[in-house]
Amino acid sequence: MPENANSHQPEPSEAAVLRKFWLRLIPYLLLLFIDSIIDRGNIAIARLQMVDDLHILSELDYSWGASSFFIGYILFQIPSNLVLMRVGARKWIAFLLVTWGLISMGMMWVTGLWSFCGMRVLLGIAEAGFFPGVILYISHWFPARARANAVAMFMTGALIASFVGNPLSASILQYMDGVGGLRGWRWIFLLEGIPAVILGFVTLRFLTDRPEQAHWLTPAERTWLIRELEKDHLNVDNRHSHSLRAAFLNPRVWLLIGIYFCIAVGDNAYGYYIPSFVKTQFPGWSVVQIGLITACPALVAMFGMNLIGRHSDQTGERRWHLACCGFAAALGWAGLAFAPNPWVFLVAMAVALTGVKGMLPTFWTLPASFLTGPAAAGGIALINCMGNLGGMTAPIIVGELKSAYGDFTLGYLFVGGALLIGGLITLQVRIGPKSRTDG
Repeated sequence: MPENANSHQPEPSEAAVLRKFWLRLIPYLLLLFIDSIIDRGNIAIARLQMVDDLHILSELDYSWGASSFFIGYILFQIPSNLVLMRVGARKWIAFLLVTWGLISMGMMWVTGLWSFCGMRVLLGIAEAGFFPGVILYISHWFPARARANAVAMFMTGALIASFVGNPLSASILQYMDGVGGLRGWRWIFLLEGIPAVILGFVTLRFLTDRPEQAHWLTPAERTWLIRELEKDHLNVDNRHSHSLRAAFLNPRVWLLIGIYFCIAVGDNAYGYYIPSFVKTQFPGWSVVQIGLITACPALVAMFGMNLIGRHSDQTGERRWHLACCGFAAALGWAGLAFAPNPWVFLVAMAVALTGVKGMLPTFWTLPASFLTGPAAAGGIALINCMGNLGGMTAPIIVGELKSAYGDFTLGYLFVGGALLIGGLITLQVRIGPKSRTDG
């Protein structure tokens, strides 16, 4: 066929092209994210048995051990994302999946604080490149005007993981306890680590690195998508946007780090302690009942996050969507501290989680709006790794406050205060004259 034959083909419909690679990529990336969150967060349910079984593992030891995940996660974010740029998303994500699956399975053999912390550090190293790598990968496929909705759908995986993972882990803990001479918490790590290994090999066959290589798109569709992505690059402020050094020196990157630090405080305090929070309100409930009730706020937040992401794309407004979600999250966490009964507590939980999760899809559209090339890879990783210092410190601070004062009240207020600050910082965000981020 002559090379210019494509010029006689009709212009593909934007909605049809977006739908085609949306259905191809997002559900699969969503599945991988679900697995990632389950494998890093299943200790929240395992904790209900681990702390009693491992007598040298106290409440504070658990807090430090849970947070040690972020040591490896933070240190290896940027190197991992730069490797992904070099070898391609398909191979690198597949490698990460197999690695963290094996490490997660190895968690079943921890015997105390040092082995617990060591395995959590290794798991953090293995997972370090996945999330920022996927955010970068989405920017290589989705035009800017459709990106928040794509990120929202991908990040729904964290909520689905909570919706599915907590009841699943609780069921394994309760019903597999004693099978084969193993305690239920050991079975959690073994059974929930296996899918990542399998998905690693599937990823090698399924993912496509770049639109230019997507043979499942027609030539006209590939041409349209590449042209739209090039238009987005032209709208980026190119004065200092390409080099890796630019990401480290750009003040806007550090502003985003401050915002993400606050988001990570709320996200990780919720993820690592929500079964314990609920148990304080329903002390007589079984592990399975606690796992099921924690799924309800996740279901509310899942719909809320997608509505917020879709509305942000439709209006082109980013800053106020992000800030208002931060304020709502702060209100929800304050509600947890002062809830007069368990059912109001559950409503406050849903508000807190929806606010935190609603910040994420809009937030992750911002780096690619002013960074490209190695600066985008390094900048996204830098934001994620430095911001996750908030995720690392939040469980420790919440655990310390619980130990010092006997309940979680001050922990709730600490997290709510962090999210209020995050919302206020967001109001200072300026992306550039060619961006619609400023509203």
